[in-house]
Amino acid sequence: MTDAPYPSALDAAAAVRRKEVSPSELMDHYLAQVDRVNPSLNAFAFRDDDTARAHAAAATEAVASTPAEDLPPFHGVPMPIKDLDDVEGWPTTFGSRGTPTGPAAADVPEVARLRAAGFVFMGKSTTPEFGTVSMTESERLGITRNPWNTDHTPGGSSGGAGAAVASGMAPIAHASDGGGSIRIPASCNGLVGLKASRNRITGLVESVFGASTNGVVCWTVADAAAALDVMGVYDTGSWNLAPPHSRPYADEVGADPGKLRILVTSENALGVPVDPAVQDAMDATASLLESLGHEVLTDGLVYPDAGKFLEGFLSAWTTLSAGIPVVDESLLEPHNQANRAQARALGAMTMVESVQSLQLLSRYFVEQFGRDFDVLVTPTMAVEPPKVGTIWEGMDADPGAPLFNCTPMAAYTAMFNVTGQPAISLPLHQSGSGLPVGVQFAAGAWQEDLLVRLASQVEAAAPWVDRRPSI
Repeated sequence: MTDAPYPSALDAAAAVRRKEVSPSELMDHYLAQVDRVNPSLNAFAFRDDDTARAHAAAATEAVASTPAEDLPPFHGVPMPIKDLDDVEGWPTTFGSRGTPTGPAAADVPEVARLRAAGFVFMGKSTTPEFGTVSMTESERLGITRNPWNTDHTPGGSSGGAGAAVASGMAPIAHASDGGGSIRIPASCNGLVGLKASRNRITGLVESVFGASTNGVVCWTVADAAAALDVMGVYDTGSWNLAPPHSRPYADEVGADPGKLRILVTSENALGVPVDPAVQDAMDATASLLESLGHEVLTDGLVYPDAGKFLEGFLSAWTTLSAGIPVVDESLLEPHNQANRAQARALGAMTMVESVQSLQLLSRYFVEQFGRDFDVLVTPTMAVEPPKVGTIWEGMDADPGAPLFNCTPMAAYTAMFNVTGQPAISLPLHQSGSGLPVGVQFAAGAWQEDLLVRLASQVEAAAPWVDRRPSI
């Protein structure tokens, strides 16, 4: 394992099945990369190399005794888990000084599915406290940096996951997304990030009233589709479920999407201006889509009322830490203390009315898909990855400032958490400063299959696999 430091997860799994590399060799390779690179990036919140190597050794033994076709799809592939999700025997800090430090009793469902798919867990990736902001910095875990330029953020809240994959410390990483936290790190790190439809990937309970979901950040559309297949199993214990899909999403990779009506716009509901590099990415994407034979539209989108949307979303967002065990609230960061206080002050009636308002706003927005256009293309973020530390500007005067500072990063992504639609960020551009710029593709309700077909077509026409940071 010397000349392929950045294989996709499916490439690595295929090499394991062909016995060209063992899970133990894969794990040793990636842990060595963590030793070398993580001190400058801080992408890992927790390491347990002994357990990781022991599980990799067990996976190696299974290869010797199991027919290749009977191995799970990602057998022996190393993966970090975001430090918001429980892994049996490992602590879950939620990026906070105010949470317990003991080991988790069991895997949460989404983690159990990844384990059953053959992934070998190598540690836990960094996240901001409770995942409430879009840059991965916390008092407990410190600052996580972007491997393309360490003065800049890898995004959040799955910033550790994004930095780990982009720097070659892992071939794929678990992530989660409540307002853009898969797609934002994908954009910042030059990766693919797919947010599935609401309740396509279920957990023990719904978070943020069903706005939050799990997934991965990775290098290829094929990896994202195959990961969705193993994470999006039909969960009869969940209160709400996405309708079943007709065939594996992996089978949609390379399938013809047909001629689509694609609306390409840089406008967002909040009126946030875009950086020049972001507009360059949009212009190039529109031209690419036209060259692929699609009908490109440039106007006609109607966003929900920005004031009502923001009021409802911010009310729901205050509950992000609900259900998380907190042993000392005085140790929480000021913005999260303020969130919890605001959630308590809102009251149950106001909270329910806020969520109902979001449901009404979503209904009229989603109805445009399929009627007026098939796919919506926007920037993933309005800005290039900001410099580290800037998330905290103004917090001394206003503990809510960090969330406000997230606005340019989340102005395009949070909409689809509210509506529950699938959306994917693709690494289609690089700015003059050398930083990645992602482009977001969103489809109608439950249409991950359409997104995968279109995204894989775009990937084939404008490949990014060789565009990597120098580490």
